[in-house]
Amino acid sequence: MKIHLKNGIDSLLFGMNQNDVIALYGKPDRKYTDEDDNVIFAYNTHKIRLTFYKEEALKLGYIVASSPDLELFENKIIGKKIKEVKKDLSRKGIAKFTQEEFDTFENYFNEDNWIILQTEFDEVVKFEIGAIINDKDEFDWKFGKK
Repeated sequence: MKIHLKNGIDSLLFGMNQNDVIALYGKPDRKYTDEDDNVIFAYNTHKIRLTFYKEEALKLGYIVASSPDLELFENKIIGKKIKEVKKDLSRKGIAKFTQEEFDTFENYFNEDNWIILQTEFDEVVKFEIGAIINDKDEFDWKFGKK
């Protein structure tokens, strides 16, 4: 499952609606609504959680994944030491991270690409990516763009 920075993961593109995703991945293993009335799809096999934003006509706007098959710049990231992942990303020009700690977890957030690398015990355990907000303060939806 390739991560496409600013666009999505695998064939999932920011801006898709629920039916677009179901056409690709089938019905989710779990579907629920969060406290903001956003719709969440969870796919166990893919180890992925998708958020469709209520205030954006239920478009796919956020993805959380923990599949060991996740690749960023052709490098697997889940289970790797955060130092290695950050070193690989630095070579690609992604070096600025804000770090936040809670319990045994640490989040490394890169605002330019709207990604979070979550670690526990110095290993990446989860990857999060959100749709980018453009200069007009609007989401930069990728689905349907040519």
